[in-house]
Amino acid sequence: MNRVLSALLGTGIAAGVLMPVLLWADGATRPGYSLWHHGASQLGTGERAWLQTINFVLGGLLLAAFAIGVRRALRGGRGATWGPVLLAAAAVGLVVAGLVPTDPALGYPPGQPAQTAGALSTSGLIHQAAGFALFAGLSAAAFVLARRLGQQGRAWAVCSRLSGALIIAFAFAAGIAYRLDVLGLWRPAPAGLLEHLSLLTGFGWIVAVGVHLLRSHVPAGPSTPPVGGRGPAQAG
Repeated sequence: MNRVLSALLGTGIAAGVLMPVLLWADGATRPGYSLWHHGASQLGTGERAWLQTINFVLGGLLLAAFAIGVRRALRGGRGATWGPVLLAAAAVGLVVAGLVPTDPALGYPPGQPAQTAGALSTSGLIHQAAGFALFAGLSAAAFVLARRLGQQGRAWAVCSRLSGALIIAFAFAAGIAYRLDVLGLWRPAPAGLLEHLSLLTGFGWIVAVGVHLLRSHVPAGPSTPPVGGRGPAQAG
């Protein structure tokens, strides 16, 4: 494996560690912010909003580089095109979510007026669409790459599909909890916790795939050896 490919795959591991650590460290020390109650995007508003702007944009750029690395590592075959494309879509979602902040909601930032049900600004709508691209992209990429990764062992396929299912399930549940909270039917609802669990699952999967591809490339098919390996004509 060449150094450029190693570096590209390493960016996924860096993004998978950097983003959750900065999110949780910042959230745990923000006055008025609750990891149980408030979504990750709300850290992009209020005090120290700049920190999460940098976190989201940098994380998105790292994820985009990782998508290129995955494409190079897989070379061809099942999942080699759509897997990286979906990862790139998630990366774009991260960057846009960092540059376009969400609306104040659920009492954060402190002192901001409470959001009414169904009320979203243009910025909020763009941010919401970016969030959909992030969660849908990560979930779909996990499903698309499951069978390809499974060539190296059934456990990889199971783990990847389970990760994809949990990413979207936690994100969907977070959306429901948020809506119930805004409507006053469940307060404080665990919208923040569920969203953070979705992100943790997604970035955990990215780290696992990055480490796996750094250790050994997934072959494109039965007749194609891993990158750097020796084919039948070279044996002996």
